[in-house]
This record gives sequence, structure tokens and C-alpha cells, in this order.
Amino acid sequence: MSRFCRSGSDWVKYPSYYDRQAWEKIPQERREATIAAGEKYLGFGWPTVLPSMYLEFTRTGNRAVVDNMISQRLTAIRSLFYAELVEGKGRFLDDIINGLFAYCEQTFWGSSAHFYLYEYGSPISNPTTILPDASNPVIDLTVGDVASTLSWIWFFLRDEFDKISPIISDRLVAEMYEKVLEPFYSRNDFWWITGWNSGNVNNWTPWCCYNVLTSILIFEKDPQKRLDGIYKTMRSVDLFINSYPADGGCSEGPSYWGAAVGKLHNYLTLLKNCSDGKIDIFQEDIIKEMGRYIYKLYIANGNNYVNFADAPARIGHDGIMVSRYGQDIGDSRLDGFGAFLTDRDNINKRPLSGDIGQTLFNLFDFIPAAQPLEVLVSEAYLPDLQVAVGRDRQDSNEGFFFAAKGGNNGEQHNHNDVGSFILFYNGQPVFVDPGVGTYTRETFSPDRYKIWTMRSGYHNLPIINGIMQRDGGDFRAKNTSFKSSGSQVEFSTDISGAYPKEAMVSTWTRKYTLKRGKSFIINDSYSLVEALDKTEVVFMTPLPCEEEPGGVILHGKDFNLRLSYPSSQLDGVIEEKVLEDPRLSVVWGEKLYRIVFKVKNDKKKNDFSLSLTKQ
Repeated sequence: MSRFCRSGSDWVKYPSYYDRQAWEKIPQERREATIAAGEKYLGFGWPTVLPSMYLEFTRTGNRAVVDNMISQRLTAIRSLFYAELVEGKGRFLDDIINGLFAYCEQTFWGSSAHFYLYEYGSPISNPTTILPDASNPVIDLTVGDVASTLSWIWFFLRDEFDKISPIISDRLVAEMYEKVLEPFYSRNDFWWITGWNSGNVNNWTPWCCYNVLTSILIFEKDPQKRLDGIYKTMRSVDLFINSYPADGGCSEGPSYWGAAVGKLHNYLTLLKNCSDGKIDIFQEDIIKEMGRYIYKLYIANGNNYVNFADAPARIGHDGIMVSRYGQDIGDSRLDGFGAFLTDRDNINKRPLSGDIGQTLFNLFDFIPAAQPLEVLVSEAYLPDLQVAVGRDRQDSNEGFFFAAKGGNNGEQHNHNDVGSFILFYNGQPVFVDPGVGTYTRETFSPDRYKIWTMRSGYHNLPIINGIMQRDGGDFRAKNTSFKSSGSQVEFSTDISGAYPKEAMVSTWTRKYTLKRGKSFIINDSYSLVEALDKTEVVFMTPLPCEEEPGGVILHGKDFNLRLSYPSSQLDGVIEEKVLEDPRLSVVWGEKLYRIVFKVKNDKKKNDFSLSLTKQ
């Protein structure tokens, strides 16, 4: 393998800190914004991360105290670094050095929510370690983020540090080995390295491996350790790639695409760069499909994506990274979609920010090529993930757009939502998945499905004989099918298997039919072992709505829709769900409306349809 990987820093082709001409090529408005962002942190106090902040997670389940501190520190040191990089006058160096020493003196760079790593458990184990253990260094996502950030800062500014004192570099290098490199070299018990439950991994694997690979390439001088470390990251990333289905579907949802497939792209770019292009797998079909997933699940407005799993309804992706991905796999639509996102972001008026490695890729490993293209697919189906989308017209936001899913309730970051759907009209949400609230201790614990946003009764699904869906991979859809033609798109799945035996359901086929330019129809056909007069069908909407005979009127911004239903079989009521979590209310406002249709008869076999049409 040594013939594939360059030694030292020969692989880095970015301009040095001293190449002022190169850094001045960044548009002036962006350089000025970057310097202004850094100036906000001149004299920054580098607040101490206190033990009580970590204990807050154990005592109350609140992880935000530590996570906010981690975010604040990273934003500060990155902002100072970017400002120094583009200005080049040494004005920010003292504050950067203060930040480096603050990190060196911090016991643990990671999150209190990840203390389970101290006990070698899976991501849902319950830790007994409640404070950082300096004698047992572990690597989580944020340890990696800090490590790669400090690695790049040292790479660009180490000569300037040495002019002040070699102690700065000596201290940083020592901490990097103690906190990151040696633990990675010596341990295989972190689940993101070797997997849990027969090799399962998630976005942590490419994310952590990308960060660790950055630090190895920058700091490691021992040739054998360097090669062994690189190879170890490759084996782990192989697990991640192999965990993906052939359709490239991200079971963690489109918001996690950037943290999963996006980080994979960064990792593969770094690997390609350090091997002088000899290690390049971008032409593999699975890598291509993983990239294309993001425009297949795009809805409208530059930030609305199909938000199944732990995804908010509005998501921002790095447009240049999306374009780079499109260029690497030879997909002009993905390249154009990235250009569209970049145009919307107006990046030349915004400061350099975020992950340093990704910023360097965007600045120097990317040549704009495609014209902006808002990719609005007419239909798509991911057969392995069992997710379908369809809209009235390709390349248009006018009319209906729907997305529906089958799958199972053991998917990563899943909600109990087998068979659920979302619906937009003219680019506006009509029926929605509420999304995910602020992460707490319960979010990734056995109590996850006590959270209302995770429960099927708050998705667009039936409650059968008073019973909601159950979590776990055994609770799944069956007989799922997708059909499309010029006039309509149809998705059908039997969701009975997603409910426990207490629901006493033999079959429940949920079918969605988009009649292009006309209507959207939801059909339920089912067979019950017993009918207990407790069956309901639920719809979640952010739109003000009112009942009328045989229908519900939903009031959009520039449209009204009528949800027609058979009043002989269903009795509707509109409830309000007040949103107290700011992560939800910032998207939907103060409340969502929950439309609940009670099945009026006690038939064991039944069939009914509801349809939406424009008023």
C-alpha cells in the first residue's frame, strides 16, 4: 500500500499561509466577511468546560450545555483561523494560541452524550461513567471534529507558532497523540471502527474516519503507523459502504445525508488526494447512487426535503460539496443541483466557516462547471429503502408532491412510521412528518419511542384497535409496490406487520395514488381479527383547517384544498398539538393540527378512500 500514499505533507496542494496572492483571490466581499467574523472573537475568553456541565446530562438528560460549549469553541477557533488565513497579518495569532492551549488543557473534547464509549458499548447502552476519564481517552464525533480542526490550524500556522515558541507545537502534538492517534491505533472496541451487532455502523464511521485520517496525514511521521492507520480507516469505511443498499438510500434520512454520505465524500476525496488519485472509487455504482439520493428526495424551495427519520422539514446542504460530488461521479444533474444550492446560499457574501477540510476542498478542489439546476424529479423509487416520491409535473413545483415509505421500524434514526407519507402543494407543506425535536438523553435510549414525534400516532397513519406501531426491525412493511405512468403515480404497502399482535390486524394495505393534475388519494383496505371500535386514521398538518360536511378544508398560502372522506364510515375531529420544542416551532410555528378520523363501523373487513383536490 505504501506505493499508493504519499509521505509527509507532499499530498497537500493548497497554498501556504505565506502565499498571500492565492488567498487574496478569494472574493473581496467574502474575505471582508471572514475577517469581520474573526474579529468578533478577538479577546475571546475561552470559557472552561466544567464537570457540572457534563453532569447535567446524567442528572437531567440535557446534553445541550456541553454541546453548545463545544460548538461555541469550534466556531471561535475556526473563525479566528479563517480570518488569519485570509488577512495574513498575525493579528489573530494570540487568540488562536489561547484557543489551542484551552483545548490542550481540556480533558475531553467530546460530548457528554457519548460517555457510553468508555464502556465499549453500542450507541444505545446506558453508561455509568458520567465524567471525562483522562486515563481512558475515547474518540467520538466531536473529538474528531476538534482534532481535524486543530490539525489544519497547526499545518498552516506551525511556522508562525514556532517563531513565538516551539512549546506551542510540542504541546499540541503531544495532546493529539494522547487524545486521538494512539487511541485509534490501539483500540478496536469503538463501535464505529468495527461495528456493533454483526458489523452495523452509521454516519459516525465516515465522519470519524475522515477526521482521524486528516490528523494521521498531518501529524504521523512514522511510515508504518501512517500506513496502518490509513488502512484501518479504509476497512471501517468499507463497513459503512457495504451497509448501504444498492439504491443508495440513506435510512437515516436526508438531513443525515450530509453527515453520512457527505462525510464519506470528504473521506474519499482526502484518500484520493493523499494517494495522488490512485485510490478512487467514485465510479462505483453504489457511490453514485448514494450521491443521487439527495436530489431524488428534494421537494422545493432550496431547503425542503423528504424528512423521514430524524430529519427536520428544512435542511441546508453545502451546495459546493454537492457539486463536487456530482463532478466526481460524472452526474451533471447532481452538479447542477449543487450549483443551484450554492446560488441560493450567496456564499461570496458569507464568511468562510465550518469544517476546515471541507472548506479547503470547496476552495481549491472545485472548478464551477454546471449551470444551476433545481432538480425536481417527476417520480423516483428506492426499492431497497422502500421510499417513493411523485409530483404532478417534472421540473415544476406547481400542484401536488408526495413521498411515502414502507421499510421497517428498525432503520437508523427511525420513527415508527412504516407506511406514512408527506404531501406538498405548490411547494408548501400540507400533510407532514413533524420531524425531530431537540436531542436529549431519551432520544437515543430505550425511552426513544415515548417521545411523541417518534410515535406512529403522530404521523399520517392509522391507529389500529387503539394500538400504534412498534419499534424494531421485525415490525415492517410487506408486499410493497410502486407504479408510475404519465398520468399517475401509485405506491402501495401492507403495513399490518408494523403493528404488534395486540392490534389484531391481519392485513392493512395503505395505497397512495397521485392522479397528476387532478387529485391525491389515500386508500385503506384492511382485515382485522377483531374490531374493537378503537380504530382511527391520523393526519398531521401545519395548515389551518375547518370541517364541513364530508370534508375538511385546508387553507394554504395561495390555495385551499378539500380533503373529502366517506362520512358514512369516518367521523372527523381536528385537534391542536402545541409545539413547545423550539426545534419544531421554528419550522411549524406554535402548533400543528392533528386531523383524526374515527372508523364508525365494527367491520372486520373494510375499505375506504380519502381524496384531496384543489378548491
